[in-house]
Parts: sequence; C-alpha cells; structure tokens
Amino acid sequence: MKEPVTFALIGAGGIAQSYAAAFENHPEAKLLAVADVRLDAAQAMAERFACPAFAGHGELLANGPKTDAVIICTPPNTHEEVTASFAKKGVHVLCEKPFAISTGSARRMAAAAREANVLLTMASKFRYVDDVIKAKSIVASGILGEIVLFENAFTARVDMANRWNSNPAVSGGGVLIDNGTHSVDLMRYFLGPLAEVHCVEGKRIQGLSVEDTVRVFVRSEQGVMGSVDLSWSLNKELDWYLNIYGSHGTISVGWKESKYRQQGGRDWVVFGKGYNKNQAFRSQVSNFARAIRGTEPLLISWEDAIASVDVIEAAYQSLREAPWTGVSGSPIDLTRTPAPGTAFARGGNHAGY
Repeated sequence: MKEPVTFALIGAGGIAQSYAAAFENHPEAKLLAVADVRLDAAQAMAERFACPAFAGHGELLANGPKTDAVIICTPPNTHEEVTASFAKKGVHVLCEKPFAISTGSARRMAAAAREANVLLTMASKFRYVDDVIKAKSIVASGILGEIVLFENAFTARVDMANRWNSNPAVSGGGVLIDNGTHSVDLMRYFLGPLAEVHCVEGKRIQGLSVEDTVRVFVRSEQGVMGSVDLSWSLNKELDWYLNIYGSHGTISVGWKESKYRQQGGRDWVVFGKGYNKNQAFRSQVSNFARAIRGTEPLLISWEDAIASVDVIEAAYQSLREAPWTGVSGSPIDLTRTPAPGTAFARGGNHAGY
C-alpha cells in the first residue's frame, strides 16, 4: 500500500475539529502539522496527533515539515493569501467554504494554483454525504422524470453575536454566504449551471450587521426552479434538507433517512440512513488524497468553487437591489374590471386568473 498523503491543518477552530476526527486512523491521509495564530489552540490539536504546532501559516511555511497538501480552515478573508502562499510552494490546497468573499479573489486563487500546477478544491461537506451521492444517481437515472422543482433548507437557531461569521469584513456577509454556499453547490450538483437568482431578506432577529434569515429563488439554465431557506434565527424542524420534485416522482434527502417515491407508487423507497458528518469529512479527505495520487478525479473542481462564489455574489446583488414589484393600493372600481381573457398590463394572457 502506498504511503498516506501528508497534510497540514491551517486553523484549529470548530471546523478543524471535524477534520481532526476524519484523520483518525485514516488509511490514506496523515496529519503532520497544525498551524493557528492562537498557538495554544494549534498545540492542543497537534498533541492529539503527536505532531508539531505552529503560530500561523507563515511560521509553518518557514519552519514546518513539507507536506503534500494543506486544509485551510481560516476565516474567508484570509483564503486568498493563504492559498497563494502554499500554492507557490507546490502544496495542494483544500480550502473550506466559503471559498472566497469575491469573484475576483476566487479567480486569483485558481490562477495561483494553475500557475503552480497544484490541485485546488473547495470543501463542501454535503457533496460527500453518501445519501446525496445516491440521490444524484437516482435523479440521473430518470425514474423521477423531468426535474421541475428543487427545495433546500439549512435553518437552525445559533447565537452569532460574537462569531466571525457575522462580521462582514471577515466573512463577506451573513447567513447567505455562510450556509448558502452549501446550498449553491448542491443545486449546481443536481441541476447544472444556474442562470438566475433572486434573494429576499427576512426580519433580523439577532440585531446583527448582516442578514440572519434569507430566502433564495433560483432558476437553472435548464429551466428548473429552486428555493432555499437559510437562517441562524429559526429552525424549520424539518426531517429533510433536500427535496427534489420530478414529473414522475419525488426524492427527499433527510437528516436521519432518505427516500424516494415514484408517481402512482403507494410506498416510499428508503435508500439511505441520513447525514453522517464524520463519513462526509472522511470521504472529502479521501477524495482529495486520491486526486493527489492521480487515482480519482476531484469531486469539486476549482471551476465549481468559482461558480459558487459567482452565484453568491449575484444573490447579494439581488439582495441589495431588492427588485420587488409593488402591488397597487388604489381603490377598487368594479365597473372597470377587465373582461375575461384580457391580458394583464405587463403582458401575456394569464388564463384562469
């Protein structure tokens, strides 16, 4: 068996803990170093793997062991600089989502990786969930017919008052970029390229300087509609996080169970046991290690990563411009009611209205 691919973790915060669990007894990947500007945090994680700790990625680059790859778990506003630093040293980069806080930054990251001839990918854990991959296969088989509607919800009550995720200078925004990056990546996985996006902000409950609840409407290039609910301030108490409706059936990917039902079928067919976080992270690390070895393609390319940033940026533009159409509040005069079949003022014969 080949020697495992060697990694360093850049950042030792919450998400890095999930990667640490994924590295435990991993046959294809080995953690050689941990770096964090908070040296005590890096040391605590490094002790678990009997590897050295460093006070930031600069110290690791200067004095640390040479590794095949790094996993960047630092805040989004640092991703470009950290990615470029390691790419120039010939180190492959797996960068946590959000990939970047602007499309320009995302493209510069990809250019740095391409120039250095190293692999670059965005971490998006839901793409590695077994049930999601199985659902993709079921949809692609055509047994659900033509896909018409895609629904996704990532909602949970989380106090964001003192977290960097709600500091726009660090994170690039609020719940839209934070959780919405997962949503966009999943939509593109199932629906292909996205053509249009419209975003609406809900009431701000936590008093943050960024959005804490949004609803996003999307249309794919193939004409499939999608809707996404994102919130740090409410929990919709749903069993599922993905519902996909086709002309001949429905598929539901859930937290504890995943299933589908064809049109005319009485019973749901269960095909998965739900979301397994550790499995998703281990599979993500495995895919990257195999891609470095050249035995498996990357599940998420840098083109996918850039596309996710493009969609989120378009969603923020929609959020700022708020392109709502006002509803007239003028007095109702029934004597001027249009005759049946008359087109609305904005065009088109809306039969049935």
